[in-house]
Amino acid sequence: MIKWKKKLQMPKKYLSMLGMARRAGRLAMGHDMALGAVCDKKATLIIFASDISERLIEEFKLARDKRYPELEMMRISESIDELHRALGYKAGVIAVNDSNFSVRLIELIKQEEDEYGNKD
Repeated sequence: MIKWKKKLQMPKKYLSMLGMARRAGRLAMGHDMALGAVCDKKATLIIFASDISERLIEEFKLARDKRYPELEMMRISESIDELHRALGYKAGVIAVNDSNFSVRLIELIKQEEDEYGNKD
């Protein structure tokens, strides 16, 4: 009988950084909280899971364009369930409310998504 080895993938650094931001209280997770952070101009980065609907992304783009056009928005390769396992909260959209975390997360996401070959 052949035993197949499961291919292990190294944990992505930006998931660790998101966990750190969550423990620091700098994330607004879920649709309503993230949209509220955009409307209040508290958010410095919006992160979408890979399986979020296009309608939801368009809703956030409209809110951003109306109130906060310089806000950065990114879609990552993790699904809602994978984010749930990494952060302990089931949400498909995350608003980062700290500029220092945002800058570092953008760097890590771009670096690691390119490394794993997942390009938006």
